[in-house]
Amino acid sequence: MKILRFETEYRAPRYGWLYEDLVGEVDGDPFGAFRRLDPDVPVDSIRLLPPVAPGKIICVGRNYAAHAQELGNEISEMPVLFFKPGTSLIGPGEPIILPPQSQQVQHEAELAVVIGKRGRWIQAEEAMDYVFGYTIANDVTARDLQRSDTTWTRGKGFDTFCPLGPWIETAFDPADALITCHVSESLRQMASTRDMIFSIPRLIAFISSVMTLESGDIILTGTPAGVGDLQDGDTVSITVEGLGTLTNPVVSEHGA
Repeated sequence: MKILRFETEYRAPRYGWLYEDLVGEVDGDPFGAFRRLDPDVPVDSIRLLPPVAPGKIICVGRNYAAHAQELGNEISEMPVLFFKPGTSLIGPGEPIILPPQSQQVQHEAELAVVIGKRGRWIQAEEAMDYVFGYTIANDVTARDLQRSDTTWTRGKGFDTFCPLGPWIETAFDPADALITCHVSESLRQMASTRDMIFSIPRLIAFISSVMTLESGDIILTGTPAGVGDLQDGDTVSITVEGLGTLTNPVVSEHGA
C-alpha cells in the first residue's frame, strides 16, 4: 500500500493512500488505527508533501564502500550516524535551494526506512517488525562545509536539504533494489541496496541501542558512489526500483 501526505486548495495537509492514479483520504492514524476512504482525487490535482512528519531524521554515513572510497574515507567498523533537522524536509517537486555559504552542494540518493512503532534495544532478528515502510530520500550535502567543519551539522542541515517522497510503500523488499540518480537526464548514481555495508536490521539494532525509535522516525540508509555537484537550473530525479521516483528542481537562494 502506498501512503502519502497531500494538500489541495480546499483540503489541509492530511494522509492519503494511492490507488492507480487516484488518492483516497486516510481516516485516523496510519501508524495506528485507520481506515481507507474511497479514492476520489486525481493524483495530478494535488500537492504531494513529504510522506511523513518525522520526530527524528537519522542518517547513516559511508554505508556503501565505493562511496566511502570516492571521498577518501575508511570504511567504519560501526555505522556513522548524524541528524538532519525537520526544517530540511521538502516534498516532491519542491526546489532544493543552494545556499550562498557553499560552493559545492551535492546530491546523495538514498533508500529511507520509516519506523512504524516505538522501540529501544531492538534485536536485529526482530528489527523488520518495527518497519512501517520505505520511501526515497536525497541527503543533499554542502560538501565543502562538511569537510571544513568538525561536525556535519551545517553541511547537512540547510533548509530544503532533505527531499523525501513521493510516498511510503508498505509492501517493499529492500534486499536487492536498484537505486539510480539522474541530474538533468545525466546518470550519476546506480547501485543496489544489497551493496550496503550495514543491513537495515543491523542499522535498526544499532540505532535503537543509542536512542528510542518512535513511529514516523526516518532512517536514511546511506548513498552509493557517484555523488556530484548541483547547479542552479538542474533537476534531480532519484528512482528506487519498486518505490517510484523523487524529483526536485535546483535553484540558487537568490533565485528562489
